[in-house]
Amino acid sequence: MSNLLIKIPEEVITVARSLSRVGFSVYLVGGWLRDALLRRESASAPDLATNALPEEIQKIFPDSVYENEFGTVLVKSGSENEDLKIIEITTFRTEKNYFDKRHPDSVQFVKNIEEDLARRDITINALAFNLDEKVVGNILDLFDGQKDIENKIIRAVGDPQKRFEEDALRLMRAVRFACQLGFAIEEKTLAAIKKNAPLLKEIAEERIRDEFSKIMMTKRAKVGIELLEETGLLKFIMPELREGIGVAQNLHHIYSVWEHNLLALDYAAKKDFSLELRLASLLHDVGKPRTKSGEGKYATFYAHEIVGARMAKKILENLKFSKETVEKVVHLVRYHLFYYNVGEVTEAGVRRFIARVGIEQIDDLLKIRQADRIGSGVPKAVPYKLRHLLFMIDKVRQDPISPKMLKINGLQVMEILKIQPGPRVGWILGVLLEEVLDEPHKNIEDYLGKRVKEFGELSDGELLKMSEKSRQTKQEFEQEVEEETKKKYYV
Repeated sequence: MSNLLIKIPEEVITVARSLSRVGFSVYLVGGWLRDALLRRESASAPDLATNALPEEIQKIFPDSVYENEFGTVLVKSGSENEDLKIIEITTFRTEKNYFDKRHPDSVQFVKNIEEDLARRDITINALAFNLDEKVVGNILDLFDGQKDIENKIIRAVGDPQKRFEEDALRLMRAVRFACQLGFAIEEKTLAAIKKNAPLLKEIAEERIRDEFSKIMMTKRAKVGIELLEETGLLKFIMPELREGIGVAQNLHHIYSVWEHNLLALDYAAKKDFSLELRLASLLHDVGKPRTKSGEGKYATFYAHEIVGARMAKKILENLKFSKETVEKVVHLVRYHLFYYNVGEVTEAGVRRFIARVGIEQIDDLLKIRQADRIGSGVPKAVPYKLRHLLFMIDKVRQDPISPKMLKINGLQVMEILKIQPGPRVGWILGVLLEEVLDEPHKNIEDYLGKRVKEFGELSDGELLKMSEKSRQTKQEFEQEVEEETKKKYYV
């Protein structure tokens, strides 16, 4: 492997020379170096390691920042490139006694790079590129990291048992690098991951979430989930997903629930969908095992989208995903199952569909539906139907689908009827919306004003009854859609 092909940013070289010229050793280390040797674009910024102590680094770079216990000093490079504006320089160190399987109890600064590299997790991350002006270009490779790059192997540095006991998150990192790079996990390293999988219980949910998200955002996300299952890690991350293993479906699916969910994720990853869409693709049928009724080709999974939405909420909240992410994914899981057949659903039905799921969610729901279809393994003539649905959505897009789109609002209702805020206002707006969902041409202020006056003559009981009937109409439509779906697709 030729070292000469590595092109190091000038900003990094300039900072390194400032250390080298006053007698300090300095090396390029970490993910950027690994990716450079792999000839792949790196998501990591270049990091430097040195035998200079933090206070010595700050003397050389007076405007630098040092506010941590790990010996990392942040140095301004003056670069216009956002990724290179700050160069991280860390003093050589060793870490000892990981009592909580997460953080070292003590960090000691050392004088040689060899000790620093020996504390790292996997061999391909334990390489150092010497940036001393006199010997620049020499790669220090104590653990055959370059050989593992050539052979596409993920292998722990030294004793894998010790590495994983030090920091249990390394269990997931090994899986992540394997699926990210398309590498295989070396036999002893794999055995140590399986043996130490229960240590993941000691890791904070936020750290697990971040590593899991990185796995999900790779092109090989499906392989990542399969590796998490193979190593025994998945049961400590997302045990609910495992319930689909071996659960057969029906004549509309040739795969088990587990396989189907992974294939849907695979489609989402290959299409480079967002994290939320990948999570929704993975979890869209997570409720099926708990709702299965019957066996064979006519098995049913009634209300699995509702059960699945509740399960997805719990799963993502347990992993400390943001409120926004949880709400987005839960919504997509809840409404991913919708029936649409050309000539059977009216424009009013499409308006109600939009009102139910939200116009801003339509594109994402269709993407999840596409992932669901591809993951079934059974060809269906759905694309035409989806194109027609898009046509219908575009056709009614400007029609009123929520009270906010009515040409009259609550304040106007109160002014016309000379009433104070109260439930009557909401009842009236609900009835008006139901009318214009069926006949959008009625969404005219004059007409709606006349209807408000008519409603004002009714008693609370009569008005409430009309409002409930309007809601019932909407519910009956949604129920009809769901019943048709169940008949068509045995869900």
